[in-house]
Order: sequence, then structure tokens, then C-alpha cells
Amino acid sequence: MAKVMIHATVSLDGFMADESGGMDWMSGFPVVPADEALVAGLIEELGAVVGGANRSQTIEEGETPYGGIAGVPVFLMTRSPREPIEKHGVTYSFVVDDVAEAVAAARQAAGEKWVSVLGGTIARQCLEQGLVDEIVLHVAPVVLGKGIPLLAGLSTPLTLERLDTSAFAGEVHLRYRVLA
Repeated sequence: MAKVMIHATVSLDGFMADESGGMDWMSGFPVVPADEALVAGLIEELGAVVGGANRSQTIEEGETPYGGIAGVPVFLMTRSPREPIEKHGVTYSFVVDDVAEAVAAARQAAGEKWVSVLGGTIARQCLEQGLVDEIVLHVAPVVLGKGIPLLAGLSTPLTLERLDTSAFAGEVHLRYRVLA
């Protein structure tokens, strides 16, 4: 069965987006082939994605997880029922208020590949419920000062085991197993 990972780029101070939800700050840093190969390897292992639905519960241009290159089923958390949407060969299914149900459906769809959890609120809910196997972070060389945090606000501390650390150009890549 698929493993579940939180996969995100964060600022050095732990923000996944600026105050308005923008992520433009994530680009423009030096990248070398080793950085690209690491990220491409992760994306190649993806079998499904779990994230949060936007306010309109539609899929707008530019909202496709991983820019559409993963091409895997996406399960979006929502507050009201909605029929699945297919766009560019990707099926977006909506799951009402039950992140464990969304992760279970994503694991089923992913088979032996990984399930990627995107978004701070969804990531924290998954961690709180013990649904996450690993955390993979790409730490960008920028301090935002304020913004939308990825992991802040958990009710209990987590113990992690470092699996890998690498740095090639601008970002530091971290990979942890969630122990408890």
C-alpha cells in the first residue's frame, strides 16, 4: 500500500506561502541538475495527491498540483459534496470533511506509489491523525517574516528520523520519517 508524504517547499522560517497565499517567492533561486533530478525522482514516485479545494471548488488554470506534470488522481477536501472533475487527463475527486477518507482513497489509487499531501491545514490534519509516513521539504534561501505556515499549530510534538539531507545549489532538501 502507498506511503503518505508531506511534500513542500518552505522558506527558511517555515512558511509555504506569503500572507496572501502567493508562492512567487519560490522561483528564481539557483538550480543545478542534481536539484532537478531529486525533485523529478519524487514526482516520478507519485501515485496520488491530497489537498484542499479552492473556494469555488473548481480547478482553475495554474492550480494543477505539480504543474500538471505528475498526471495522477487528486483528492480535494471540501465542505460540500461535488461530482469529480476531469481536466487535462487528471481526475479531481472531492471528499467532504474527512481527511482520513481522502488519504485512504488516495492510497488505493496510488497503489505502490506515494501519496503527496499538499497544503498546511491538510498536512497538519494528517499529522494529527497519524496518517503521514514521511515529510519531504525543500528549504528555499529566503526569510519571509510572515505568511502561511506549513507545520505550525500541531497539538503535540512529533519525533522525526532524518533519512536524507542534501544541498546542491539554492535549496536544502530534507527528508524525515515520522516516528511519533
